[in-house]
Amino acid sequence: MDHDKLRRDLKENNQEHLFEHWDSLTDDQQCVFYRDLRNIDFAKMNRSFEKTMNEAKTCEKKDEKLQPVPPGQVGSAIGAENQNKVDSWRDKGLQVISEGKVAVLLLAGGQGTRLGVKYPKGMYDVGLPSGKTLYQLQAERILKVQELAYKHTGSKSTVPWYIMTSEHTVDETKRFFQEHDYFGLSKDDVQLFEQHTLPCLTMDGKIILDQPGKVARAPGGNGGLYEALGDDGVDNHVSISTMKKRGIEYVHVYCVDNILVKMADPVFVGFCIDKSAECGAKVVVKTLPEEKVGVVVKCDGKYQVVEYSEISKELSEMKDPLNNDKLLFRDGNICNHFLTVDFLEKIVTEHETSLKFHIAKKKIPYVDEDGKRITPTEPNGIKLEKFVFDVFEFAETLAVLEVAREDEFSPLKNRNGPDSPETAKSDLSNLHYKYIVKAGGKFINTNEVSSIVCEISPLLSYAGEGLEDDVKGKEFSATDETYLKGDEEDKTGEPACKKSKEC
Repeated sequence: MDHDKLRRDLKENNQEHLFEHWDSLTDDQQCVFYRDLRNIDFAKMNRSFEKTMNEAKTCEKKDEKLQPVPPGQVGSAIGAENQNKVDSWRDKGLQVISEGKVAVLLLAGGQGTRLGVKYPKGMYDVGLPSGKTLYQLQAERILKVQELAYKHTGSKSTVPWYIMTSEHTVDETKRFFQEHDYFGLSKDDVQLFEQHTLPCLTMDGKIILDQPGKVARAPGGNGGLYEALGDDGVDNHVSISTMKKRGIEYVHVYCVDNILVKMADPVFVGFCIDKSAECGAKVVVKTLPEEKVGVVVKCDGKYQVVEYSEISKELSEMKDPLNNDKLLFRDGNICNHFLTVDFLEKIVTEHETSLKFHIAKKKIPYVDEDGKRITPTEPNGIKLEKFVFDVFEFAETLAVLEVAREDEFSPLKNRNGPDSPETAKSDLSNLHYKYIVKAGGKFINTNEVSSIVCEISPLLSYAGEGLEDDVKGKEFSATDETYLKGDEEDKTGEPACKKSKEC
């Protein structure tokens, strides 16, 4: 170990404090710590920190540079007037799914800290009648969309599920899937890979020590996807080349915490292909100017997501001249994207290093001068993050599909209040209630409850289709939990319309 060279490097880059506890470490600990420090490009990290902090300080309103996404690149899956288009997009999507050209990629590097748990978010159960976790719901939706594609085309194929984890979630996620036999999916179709981590920094750019001989690290945001996909040649690692070898041409990318996410959504996939798009974004229509959500726009001629804080009040309130009932800048980003593999390859090989960082102020445990680990109660440092949608600016063609919020977006972020397990459970129940009623089912005793709890297994229906045989002409009591099982699920002696008086 060349201690002197490392010390010089640390001093030149204002990080010499990292050696403060060196003498307290064992020989083995020193070796591990030395290797970790040698893998950090301190000069590059300092440049990234300074550039990101300066950009944050000079954050400006972008009004004069902004334009909506051109109407020809925007579609809507909302309303009866768009049903013929939706059907056509679905057919196209099911066709390419049956040809084995579609994969889903899950961004699952985060833990459920804000939910009050220490395990990965995907393992969370919001309290549905079935007790299913987010991971299980998503796995079963993949199984169902594979079945729908087979029934539509007569060709059988599978949809690989690529799951990007982090050092904080990889082991538990792997063990969880193994213990549950991959929820019916083939083990070969569920492939985990790990994103890189970055050192956590103080507000003035010093690397934080988590322990006397360990740097505090965190995943580099969901935009770390592109660096991770560039790790070609690593055994069993997901990369552009492994996707191409499998014949994948289109990838549906999404975040783990949306309980309503439609896996490999054939409508979305078909829509983006119809628009010849390199990448696409599902969006929910923003109805209130003050809603704190980023919007998909064109800025200086390039596609991007701008945060609500980057748009003036006047511009955020501007109405669409073609439809005065809607906001002009209304396409709210929900981190639900379509990317062609060719576009992914272009990002990984040509643009990944130029993606900008964003600042996330966090409460980061640290080691004090005496070597004692301190857990702060207020934000004391920053994590540098990249966002998955920051690649939009490199796309020549981008497609935006507006979807109904109540049908497709219910994030799970907080223990209580908005975006909580309670709201996720309620939103899924409301959607499935709508499916049952549309298929001819009827709920009774609705005046006796403030809300209805019902759930339809993804193995029975992907998006409300095919329910007539199970619900038409039947009554379901609103005072009981309703759970409609799929044929493939374990039978417990209960009928499909569980706890329903009619059954």
